[in-house]
Amino acid sequence: MSFPLLTVTAALPAAGAVLTAAVPAARRTAAKWLAMLVSVATFVLAIVVLVRFEPGGDRYQLTESHAWISTFGVRYELGVDGIAVALIALTALLIPFVILAGWHDADPMETSSSRWRPTQGFFALILMVEAMVILSFEATDVFLFYVFFEAMLIPMYFLIGGFGDRAGAQGEKEAATQRSYAAVKFLLYNLIGGLIMLAAVIGLYVVAGNFSLQEIAQARADGSLSMATSTERLLFLGFFFAFAVKAPLWPLHTWLPNAMGEATTPVAVLITAIVDKVGTFAMLRFCLGLFPEASKWATPVIMVLALVSIVYGALVAVGQRDIKRLIAFASISHFGFIILGIFAMTTQGQSGATLYMVNHGISTAALMLVAGFLISRRGSRLIEDYGGVQKVAPVLAGTFLIGGLATLSLPGLAPFISEFLVLVGTFSRYPVLGIIATVGIVLAALYTLVLYQRTMTGPVKPSVAAMPDLRVRELAVAVPLIAVLIFLGVYPKPMTDLVNPAVKHTMSDVQKKDPKPEVEAAK
Repeated sequence: MSFPLLTVTAALPAAGAVLTAAVPAARRTAAKWLAMLVSVATFVLAIVVLVRFEPGGDRYQLTESHAWISTFGVRYELGVDGIAVALIALTALLIPFVILAGWHDADPMETSSSRWRPTQGFFALILMVEAMVILSFEATDVFLFYVFFEAMLIPMYFLIGGFGDRAGAQGEKEAATQRSYAAVKFLLYNLIGGLIMLAAVIGLYVVAGNFSLQEIAQARADGSLSMATSTERLLFLGFFFAFAVKAPLWPLHTWLPNAMGEATTPVAVLITAIVDKVGTFAMLRFCLGLFPEASKWATPVIMVLALVSIVYGALVAVGQRDIKRLIAFASISHFGFIILGIFAMTTQGQSGATLYMVNHGISTAALMLVAGFLISRRGSRLIEDYGGVQKVAPVLAGTFLIGGLATLSLPGLAPFISEFLVLVGTFSRYPVLGIIATVGIVLAALYTLVLYQRTMTGPVKPSVAAMPDLRVRELAVAVPLIAVLIFLGVYPKPMTDLVNPAVKHTMSDVQKKDPKPEVEAAK
């Protein structure tokens, strides 16, 4: 029996969460270091998964399969393709920085009570989210995936509602009300999506007789399993709705700005850079893999919704007065690009969408975490409360600028190649939609540069005159993320080599080929 590497990679942060929560109340610093040690060890395991995965090998590798609920055909089945490996690596990479950035986020909430462990709870919940996300990327049994897809909502709810950001509120009572509203809204939106998906999961079992993604996809490909057109479309819609809420796609996006605005900055990164990627990943793995004909049927509407997300998110970001809500709406626009690339049904589009998931996670983490350092110094999320920061904290301003330039996909930084591939892939099949999508690029430059101008340039406001520059811990968060952005921007080949074979399999699932150029190259 081979070593269960995928299980151990997910089980380590889950076990770490339990151990961190059990640390005595008086040993809060020990709990932090334990959580950090577990997250680094998980990253090492993710690297081992990355190294052992062979891009040119079988579609799903490092597989594990064990009976679970035999009566209903539910199995504990895990396996990874290139897309899943890339997203597991992203998750494991970001969690140590999330923990380091939130090192003191639970400290102000501490009391002298020997029973009250907010610090332990905060870091334990982060590790539990990591475990659930990794298992979601690994699961190849549809029911197993559903369990983890929903289970991650519980720790996220408590992270948003129990450890909120107070910088935007006038008092503790108002802060508690706002974060409670954001947490409940997050939970309700995602639970409704999950319940609809559950109905679709049950329907899939009735039609297919099992929950194995690989078996169902293979049966559909060889013709031994057929679905009525109406049945396939209904099942597709049930899955897609849940994933569109998680992604989030307009008009199911409204929970995201509230959740990111009221959560602590590290938790906001956890939401948009890690958790939301499960939605777009699942569109590739489950919607296109299980329901290829319905995916093609729904493509025109989904493409339009993606375009609306791109333009709407960018336009609303331009008008924001709150730094964190601006980044939230910018992320809605970016998720529109990801979904556009997925449903363009081209190799370039889907490769770009997959790279976008990874690069957006890194760039948003860099920008949001540096913004969090800025907000923690001034105690305000309002853009108008800042000005001239680059004169008193030049390193903070510089890292903020690089994070912002990555967000607008500046050439030389990682998101550029992702956005370029999405637009090329979209334009080759839907030229009009590709042209409209470029509006998002222009607006991204507008909201990013205006944000930098209003906060970092101009006269130094008295409220920021004594603002300190980035400290060692904060530099340890920002510098490595920026280095990764530059490396993948200059040399994206390792990522493209990893994901391209998986994209070819997905294109084969939907029986789509890239459009031929209208003008042939000269010989």
